[in-house]
Amino acid sequence: MTAFKSINQSLGRVLAALGRPVAVFLKDAGHGLLEISHNSLALVGLAVVAVSLFFAGRQDLRHALEERAFDWLQSRQEARVEIDPAPVSLLVALAERDAVGRATAADPSGLDRQQAAIAWWISRRYHVAPEPVSRLVQEAWSVGRRAKLDPTLILAIMAIESSFNPFAQSSVGAQGLMQVMTRLHDDKYEVFGGNHAAFDPVTNLRVGVQVLKECIARAGSLEGGLRYYVGAANLPDDGGYAGKVLAEQAHLRSVAAGRAIPVTAPLIVAPASVPVTVPVNEAPKPSDQLMPEVAAGEPGQHMALR
Repeated sequence: MTAFKSINQSLGRVLAALGRPVAVFLKDAGHGLLEISHNSLALVGLAVVAVSLFFAGRQDLRHALEERAFDWLQSRQEARVEIDPAPVSLLVALAERDAVGRATAADPSGLDRQQAAIAWWISRRYHVAPEPVSRLVQEAWSVGRRAKLDPTLILAIMAIESSFNPFAQSSVGAQGLMQVMTRLHDDKYEVFGGNHAAFDPVTNLRVGVQVLKECIARAGSLEGGLRYYVGAANLPDDGGYAGKVLAEQAHLRSVAAGRAIPVTAPLIVAPASVPVTVPVNEAPKPSDQLMPEVAAGEPGQHMALR
């Protein structure tokens, strides 16, 4: 028993003696690998810098490398198309680079302060995209200046007539943004290519403004012109149409003036006994760009209905 214990002690001393060099070896090996790793990373970094400087000075090699990379990316794209060609080939077959030219849209950031304020307010109030509304606001300013009509009046009519739906049609056949009676004013659409132009928002706006201008000239007043426009000239009342248009115009004029008008603001129409008036000779400041409402132009041929 004593001999066996002695053997175990001797074996333990031998193992302990052998463990110290092994531990030292492993420690030294670890430090060596760490140094090699650091040096390798440094070498890789220097190599990258050297290659970058080399290619920066060799434009021909840089272009060659770019072409090879482009060819590789293109081959990858072609491989993806071969795997599932339907979606891409469909878009290619239907692609029209000029399609954006048909869009009635403008960037709201390209408008002046008044126009942008009105465009964003209309967009939120009538749940329509700001880009097409911005284009219509621009057109209302341009056409209103030519027709000597306040652009906010034009926009208010669109709001009441169609809620800015360019494809709207009434039960009696009034069509488009301004709800013009296309069959009665087909002569006005001839210069725009025909009656189907009634569904082009900009064309409908232009024709509608001409009809409105003729209505005001025939009636001799803005309110009377609106009655003609809605086809109520020979009726006892217009169902509050003129009052709604002028109430919405008042909102738009307030927005243009920088006042905070809730998009849920109701159309407060004055009682029939109290005439609703809008200044017709109010000369706006140049910064306003709001045109005064004046009656101008000669009566047209189709004034009973818009």
